[in-house]
Amino acid sequence: MSINYFKQLKCSRCGNIHEANIPQTICRTCGRVLIAEYDLQTAKKEFKKEMLQDSRNYSLWRYEPLLPIRSSDSIISLAEGWTPILKLSRVNSDLGISNLFLKEEACNPTGSFKARGLCLAVSKAHELGIQEVAMPSAGNAGGALAAYAAKAKIRAHVFVPKETPAVNIAEVSLYGAEVTLVDGNISDAAKKMNELNADKKWFDMSTLKEPYRLEGKKTMGYEIAEQFRWNLPDVILYPTGGGTGLIGMWKAFNEMEQLGWIGSKRPKMVSVQTSGCAPVVKAFEAHATSAEFWNDAQTLASGLRVPKPFADDLILQALYESSGTAVAVDDNQILKDIKKIAFEEGMLLSPEGAATVSAARLLRTSGFIKENDSVLLFNTGSGYKYIEVMKLLDRHNPMS
Repeated sequence: MSINYFKQLKCSRCGNIHEANIPQTICRTCGRVLIAEYDLQTAKKEFKKEMLQDSRNYSLWRYEPLLPIRSSDSIISLAEGWTPILKLSRVNSDLGISNLFLKEEACNPTGSFKARGLCLAVSKAHELGIQEVAMPSAGNAGGALAAYAAKAKIRAHVFVPKETPAVNIAEVSLYGAEVTLVDGNISDAAKKMNELNADKKWFDMSTLKEPYRLEGKKTMGYEIAEQFRWNLPDVILYPTGGGTGLIGMWKAFNEMEQLGWIGSKRPKMVSVQTSGCAPVVKAFEAHATSAEFWNDAQTLASGLRVPKPFADDLILQALYESSGTAVAVDDNQILKDIKKIAFEEGMLLSPEGAATVSAARLLRTSGFIKENDSVLLFNTGSGYKYIEVMKLLDRHNPMS
């Protein structure tokens, strides 16, 4: 598709407009997240959802007119997106949820949903002539950046905690990126990166500190609507580290309503974290609009070991606007649910994905989820990348 409706970047807080034809990071006025905006009124007249029925592009680029790449020649793609939605036909009875589904993001290149955001970020960097990039990562994002940077011939630097799963560290190196191991968590990795990048020689690809990873993640929202035949599920449970996917889906739902593709009904959005690192849960329970830094963050779900997401205000806003909630689950229960889903559904979930199963059980017990609700869980990455977690599984009886 050659038509593109991308218009400008707008600050999520102060509304300051930023030019989109030059590299941008965060708002120059208030330092908050920049959001891509589109000419949705024109798109509503010209880009109909029925046109997607004839598309043979079974990737996230089927929504190219609503993505921020000006020229198709700039796209760096490994066939990301358009991941399946699977019905959980056995574990649903155990949870007491009749209509339980899972979006399997492990089918993405590099084995996780991070491919969605990084393919957009790297494509835009390629379009703008950026030659060198850097980011801190808890694991999967680093692998995705390294892969797309390799294809784009862009030099990449990835900073990861030493406790990052070994497979993640190995893949970053294999794709040719420079890997730096850091004591601590992803916040410590970010500090180290910023120290070495004081002269800004590398473009910062950190979560929501550049505007375009969000646009890749929003395609999950478009896919959900299309795959559910334009009727959104009642509840969406999303494992939340940096929270880009949750924010992106919420953005997508708003865009689709303006396009006339869906109505005003929205899913209840649920942020899933772990008891060892739950800054969003704590903030939500306090009815706060921002999260506090979570000291001594500990969890085997490395993607959820984010002490303070940069866009905490936007995550919480989506939860409040959707009448959603935030739930913390225990690592021990995550291990049980990894094994249970493997035994009963034949799927090896990541710890982050299994956390949504654990959370669904809690929310069904509390009555937040009703028996006949349509409920969508997210498996954000392949369980095969967590060798260290697999070694722990034999200690757990899945039926206990």
